[in-house]
Amino acid sequence: MEIHKVELPPQRSTFHKLKQRLSEIFFPDDPFYPFKNQTFFTKFILGLQYLFPIFQWGPQYNLRLLRSDLISGLTITSLAIPQGISYAKLANLPPIIGLYSSFVPPLIYSMFGSSKHLCVGPVSIASMIMGSMLSESVSFTQQPTLYLKLAFTATFFAGLFQASLGIFRLGFIIDFLSKATLIGFMAGAAVIVSLQQLKSLLGIVHFTNKMQIVPVLISVFKQKNEWSWQTVLLGFFLLVFLLTTRYISLKKPKLFWVSAAAPLTSVILSTILVFLLRNKTNAIAVIGALPKGINPPSANLLYFSGPFLTLAIKVGLIIGILSLTEGIAVGRTFAALHNDQIDGNKEMIAIGVMNIAGSCSSCFVTSGSFSRSAVNYNAGGKSAVSNIVMSAAVVVTLLLLMPLFHYTPNAVLGAIIITAVIGLIDYQAVFKLWKVDKLDCLACLCSFFGVLFISVPVGLSIAVGISVFKILLHVSRPNTLVLGNIPGTNIFHNVNQYKEALRIPSFLILGIESPIYFANSNYLQERILRFIREEEEHIIANNGSTLKCIILDMTAVTAIDTSGLDTLCELRKTLEKRSLKLVLANPVGNVLEKLHQSKNLDNFGLRGVYLTVGEAVTDISSSWKPQP
Repeated sequence: MEIHKVELPPQRSTFHKLKQRLSEIFFPDDPFYPFKNQTFFTKFILGLQYLFPIFQWGPQYNLRLLRSDLISGLTITSLAIPQGISYAKLANLPPIIGLYSSFVPPLIYSMFGSSKHLCVGPVSIASMIMGSMLSESVSFTQQPTLYLKLAFTATFFAGLFQASLGIFRLGFIIDFLSKATLIGFMAGAAVIVSLQQLKSLLGIVHFTNKMQIVPVLISVFKQKNEWSWQTVLLGFFLLVFLLTTRYISLKKPKLFWVSAAAPLTSVILSTILVFLLRNKTNAIAVIGALPKGINPPSANLLYFSGPFLTLAIKVGLIIGILSLTEGIAVGRTFAALHNDQIDGNKEMIAIGVMNIAGSCSSCFVTSGSFSRSAVNYNAGGKSAVSNIVMSAAVVVTLLLLMPLFHYTPNAVLGAIIITAVIGLIDYQAVFKLWKVDKLDCLACLCSFFGVLFISVPVGLSIAVGISVFKILLHVSRPNTLVLGNIPGTNIFHNVNQYKEALRIPSFLILGIESPIYFANSNYLQERILRFIREEEEHIIANNGSTLKCIILDMTAVTAIDTSGLDTLCELRKTLEKRSLKLVLANPVGNVLEKLHQSKNLDNFGLRGVYLTVGEAVTDISSSWKPQP
């Protein structure tokens, strides 16, 4: 076998290395590529299209697309209006705020957003978290003005945080919420939200503001004397109706319009029923009068000084992360169905700008809604114009139809919320996690029970903490494998995975599947020494050839720091004292460069670093053969 010389990478300046590294971190998609070799005017147009995607697809828009967007926009309006009112109640805000939030944010997103199918508006989890966190410190019944100010301010900071992540291209921060922990968090939040709606479905007046399962259940049964049989009958009939329509649409996707129209249908029917019975019973609570007119400005209500500013910032950061995660995930889901790609950083800017604008126009936090986006997609929506159509329909409702909602019962809003959030309980995903990755399943369950029994913020903290712990666990305790040769090839693989892989006499070949950092260098040294001890015991037990050489396969070692370099140096010296040779195989460019700069490469000598494990075994074995 020909033995290849291991070459150092081309020499580069520190500035060039830093520039390339920062480019890989913040610009992995190379957004400036289209601007290369273009005239100033073309660059200006491209820049305009990048900031405002509407200028990119707008010139190609036609009447055929408009017809599809009109149909989808009107269809999602039938879902957006009742959900907007319901989610505002979930956030302990006046119902009209939910409609305001279905008008301005969709218009802003249609200009800045890059997704064709994302339908924006209030979302359940962010609404619930805002309501629960703010109500812990401020009573929405005793201090409604202060509560409203804090809600708008939290929305402002959520938007500011979201837009900043996009502008500075720091979207990788939200990746610390792993899918497993999000599944558990969303399921726990969905259970709590559903139980909270028992207040509306049972007609309870005095109900706990706490968001843990035990206080909620205690409150439900403690206030049995407040249960209203009329409300119970109406509420559970509407809940069964909505769940049935949801089941029909899930089983037959072509009948998506059944579940899309069901919330508005239930609102209309229940409102008519309560109106007809208004003189016979007052037992069914209604939302009451809603003001007519479009969004009033609310910039003067933003709360930038005072004892509750920290609370508004904290709530803003949490709902900003969650709503951003949900919005981008929904956008990517529907983009993948058409083999499209959406720019995550553009989406962060779009969602952030629409929340900043919303906070100044009487809106609370909004994001991409999966249920409304699914309806938009199935209804044939082709572009962001469907959001504009929805906004226009909401404006007509705000200007002309507000008096019609006076007798809308709270029970129907509770039923709508339960139907919307029940889809967040993905038990099949939990079974899959258990089957595939027990640690991920544990993270999911910890997040779920943290939300359920402690609190939503603590549950979210547990979710983030477990995600970070899992990363640290993988970094600090990387996989190390014993490799063997696949007969008839020069391939070396895990002997536990491939039973036909043979150990090479006098050699111990180890694969390290991680960068070598200060966090894992001591562990790796101890683990390698343990492998050597076990190998020597195995040799003695089987009367094998004496161990002479340890080869470290460095293929998966993508980086190394000074602690890692010191560890390799110490390990080499330790093994030399035991008459064992340490050899490195296939170190990547930057690892080899650091070995060279630290002078460790010279210490390994001529037969200390090889291009492949096969070449190392061949060359070192030949050096052991007695010369004629």
